[in-house]
Amino acid sequence: QVQVLESGGGLVQAGGSLRLSCVASGSIFAINAMGWHRQAPGKQRELVAGISSDGRFDYADSVKGRFTIFRANAKNTVYLRMNSLKPEDTAVYYCNADITDTSRTRRDYWGQGTQVTVSS
Repeated sequence: QVQVLESGGGLVQAGGSLRLSCVASGSIFAINAMGWHRQAPGKQRELVAGISSDGRFDYADSVKGRFTIFRANAKNTVYLRMNSLKPEDTAVYYCNADITDTSRTRRDYWGQGTQVTVSS
């Protein structure tokens, strides 16, 4: 079995910072792309940032220059550093990982989500 677990959400004032972490564990053969998505109340889930296994990354326009995604491959971990947070960043943040397990089955895994609330 493979599990993906996020941590690091919370309540912060506008202009503040948070760092989210996501760890993949279990019967992992290889981790391909990893990423962060978010879903605000009444809105569709959207991609915030993604990073490939070789370090190529992509960001939503709304977070460019404020958020940084990076990963520690040896720890099966991806992070999202969020600076200059705005109230519109308030959402549940989900980690996503494209994983090949030890049976060589490849699929997407999602974490349970972590709440980020930015007060004005």
